[in-house]
Amino acid sequence: MRVLVVDDEEELADVIARGLRQAGMAVDVAYDGEDALFKLDVAPYDVMVLDRQMPVMHGDDVCRTVVQQPERPRILMLTAAGDIEARVEGLELGADDYLVKPFVMAELVARLRAIARRPSMALPPVISIADLEIDTTRHGVTRAGKPINLTRKEFGVLEVLATADGRVVSAEELLDKVWDEMADPFTNAVRITMMTLRRKLGEPNLIQTVVGVGYRLELAT
Repeated sequence: MRVLVVDDEEELADVIARGLRQAGMAVDVAYDGEDALFKLDVAPYDVMVLDRQMPVMHGDDVCRTVVQQPERPRILMLTAAGDIEARVEGLELGADDYLVKPFVMAELVARLRAIARRPSMALPPVISIADLEIDTTRHGVTRAGKPINLTRKEFGVLEVLATADGRVVSAEELLDKVWDEMADPFTNAVRITMMTLRRKLGEPNLIQTVVGVGYRLELAT
């Protein structure tokens, strides 16, 4: 993973960079917003650690500029302001995550790895596969023009499969993405949800089971 650390407090920026390098990441450092934008123009980054309160060019302005780019790094915003309004403002600017100073390096590393695993592109408003249409904005599904009423879990499973681009998705991954951290890893919730989802989608069956591996959505029928 390649990371750009942006913070005008040079000592802190260097400490962060050193900690991330120890975690196996490739790290560059910029001590102001203008230098950060220059570096972003010449090198691809997976994630940017961005201090919000910076002179010359405010972190908010850096964030606004970066989120307009078609291929941009994920943004984890750092700030000394820990109130809810400050966090909401940062996220509304387009930041992918928010961490309050002071923080523990292990948490920063974990958060960076988590947001780097997210899909690199936003979901399209409508996903079309064969005669199936999935409206990701309205959570609506139709097949051959007929609406299909899905539960939130069923829709979540279908959405994960549809955005996997034909890749096999394990039950564990579906649990991680559709359920929550309280889900029992030994539960049969995925299997049951898959059964009801297949029944509702009808024939011909679009969801293939890869025995011992997981599930895959057929991209064509």
